[in-house]
Amino acid sequence: MHWAKVDKGERGTDWQTFCGAIADLPSGQLWRHNQAGDLPGTGNRINTAELSALVIANHGKRGFTYTHKPMTKTNAGAVKNANKAGFTVNLSADTVAQADTLAALDIAPVVVVLPIDAKRETKTPQGRTIATCPATYMNTNCKDCGLCARQDRKVIVGFPAHGVSKRTASQIAGA
Repeated sequence: MHWAKVDKGERGTDWQTFCGAIADLPSGQLWRHNQAGDLPGTGNRINTAELSALVIANHGKRGFTYTHKPMTKTNAGAVKNANKAGFTVNLSADTVAQADTLAALDIAPVVVVLPIDAKRETKTPQGRTIATCPATYMNTNCKDCGLCARQDRKVIVGFPAHGVSKRTASQIAGA
């Protein structure tokens, strides 16, 4: 329902107004870009101009987001630059093996979907540590935790499959 209203222009705003609202946030403010969706762009291509405008608007803030877009040379460069400039873009993996592949790029922090029954701390096939999102087992939230906003973290953050499609997501994550 939400996306239909966005598509109809009943919700949301244009990119310039959105970036202005981000620029107006207080210094040091932690904020998350996208409850759902991905970085700006069409299909698998990141719109580097729009991402750059968002990175500039985020200056002095602690914005973070996630992307499933493939790390082509252009996309990888845009993500790396965004992270270097202080806007955390997490590379999203659907499996722990894919998390290893994304982590090996060494351009951004990585997150991964985990099976429903995943342990709180586990390892990828290549031995990288996966720490389960604290909000899934503690009384906390993104605002209080901020782990996904940390570009310098050495762990991959794992999210146990959840929501209406959790069984399907869990099967994919366990593949």
